[in-house]
Amino acid sequence: MSNEALVHDAHTAHAHDEHHGHAHEHHEQHFITKYIFSQDHKVIAKQFLITGIIWAIIGALMSVFFRLQLGFPDKTFPIMEKFLGEWAKGGKLSPEFYYALVTMHGTILVFFVLTAGLSGTFSNLLIPLQVGARDMASPFMNMLSYWFFFVAGIIMFISLFIQTGPASGGWTTYPPLSALKEASLGSGLGMDLWLVSMVLFVVSSLLGSLNYVSTILNMRTKGMSLTRMPLTMWALFFTAVLGILSFPVLVSGFVLLIFDRGFGTSFYLSEIFIGGKALPNVGGSAILYQHLFWFLGHPEVYIIMLPGMGMASEILSTHSRKPIFGYFAMIISMVGITLLAFLVWAHHMFVTGMSPFLGSIFVLLTLLIAVPSAVKVFNWLTTIWRGNIRFTPPMMFALGFVSLFISGGLTGIFLGNSALDIHLHDTYFVIAHFHIVMGVSAFFGMFAGIYHWYPKMFGRFMNRPLAYIHFFITFIGAYLIFWPMHYEGIAGMPRRYYDYSAWESFKNFGTLNSFISVVVIVVFFGQLLFVYNFFASIWKGRKVTTQNPWNATTLEWTTPINPGHGNWEGDIPEVHRWAYDYREDGNGNDFIPQTTPLRPGEEEH
Repeated sequence: MSNEALVHDAHTAHAHDEHHGHAHEHHEQHFITKYIFSQDHKVIAKQFLITGIIWAIIGALMSVFFRLQLGFPDKTFPIMEKFLGEWAKGGKLSPEFYYALVTMHGTILVFFVLTAGLSGTFSNLLIPLQVGARDMASPFMNMLSYWFFFVAGIIMFISLFIQTGPASGGWTTYPPLSALKEASLGSGLGMDLWLVSMVLFVVSSLLGSLNYVSTILNMRTKGMSLTRMPLTMWALFFTAVLGILSFPVLVSGFVLLIFDRGFGTSFYLSEIFIGGKALPNVGGSAILYQHLFWFLGHPEVYIIMLPGMGMASEILSTHSRKPIFGYFAMIISMVGITLLAFLVWAHHMFVTGMSPFLGSIFVLLTLLIAVPSAVKVFNWLTTIWRGNIRFTPPMMFALGFVSLFISGGLTGIFLGNSALDIHLHDTYFVIAHFHIVMGVSAFFGMFAGIYHWYPKMFGRFMNRPLAYIHFFITFIGAYLIFWPMHYEGIAGMPRRYYDYSAWESFKNFGTLNSFISVVVIVVFFGQLLFVYNFFASIWKGRKVTTQNPWNATTLEWTTPINPGHGNWEGDIPEVHRWAYDYREDGNGNDFIPQTTPLRPGEEEH
């Protein structure tokens, strides 16, 4: 770079500072630069959120289809033929497509909704607003992270429409099923598209995470020390760190899988016979893939859970009008979770023939990770204890998050024990456990965040009566769907089977399966109510009239009701105190914003 260019850059940077972020407003922005290829973190957050909502509807609809098959294996549903065509001839799912639906349902909800939709939305929306920055460290890279996600989504979507159908090797895509194109219909082109889509998704995730970490570390406003940051910031910071360290391992696993599929290598294949003929592959190990996959797969659970933990902490504190209990313990427990998340991956592999001694080490580490989680639960309960609780929609979902996290987490103690896991592995018990703790509770954290920060995103409120109906349908429905599955699992009912009616031992669960399927349909329509509420409120919702509708203490509520690109008009405010100062301020308010200077003789918490 020449000296002139450097000088020019310094001048433009200086001009940008002088205008306090208004430099963007001097040239007219078109629809495309403002809403499509936007570099404003708030618009990018909305892009992630709305894309995530669309994917969530698709992923949930898939579960409705395969639950119809599981709940009513002997009935036909002509409506399914309308939706799925060839794959549901005469209104009955074909076995191949059943596996494809299960695979895509898992992939979409774990990666596209609860990773990109959750982290992408709230990291983008909140990091600059809560640490006091005009935008992300690199707005351009931020835009790219959304567009890589979008392209990954398009490729995954296309795979639903090809003749051989989408990938059908389970969302974990274990070889040899995924490594041999001739293994099944869904191991062909659908699997290639799945792998390409997932690699692009990881690129998106890394671009985003690097941005989040550098923004939190380098761009905090004056006075915003690390120990004054809201817990949401800490949670999103650790989420990004987990992503940066674990996603590349997944890509390496996928690259080797692509080599095995297309270039005749034998990383995961050895001594396989198809139709009585031996394949030339020798020396590979399918277990190697499991190690690479779960080395991401377990941190992934916390990439999904941590944002919800951070947002629930903040929402519980704000809506019970009390300082968060044990702020430092919360941070240390997140550090513990982040470290231990990398040391427990093989508890997914207790039945792979692993050495029992190694298994016992993973049992110990797995049970240890329950300790920081228990610290968090204790602190949430003590935060709301004797608080002046306002049962707003965000508060209801935050309380639901805590409830589901506790009940789902307890069953993890069973599965973390290698001796018990031999009986429970690959049964409905596993499905019940991870859906409650990681699926539904993460969704509750996400809903709490959407209801709480919606006024900041759109300058309006969502409809409250609809929000309460959404809460009760989802909360009661989640327990009615997944709680009974624990009993099926203890009875040994295996997961992933297409039809249980052929077994005498599992026929007993026929009525229970039908009941679960009916509840799934009810809960699905409950989510459509949320979608209606979300989009209708953008134009019709009650307008926000005050800057700080929840009377919260954090920085994002000091911006204008509809902040422009640059967030604050004039100087960025300075921070003088920690993020949870909920107490009498002497003027009749029960909260003191972070921007209020300390009074003479007052000590910071």
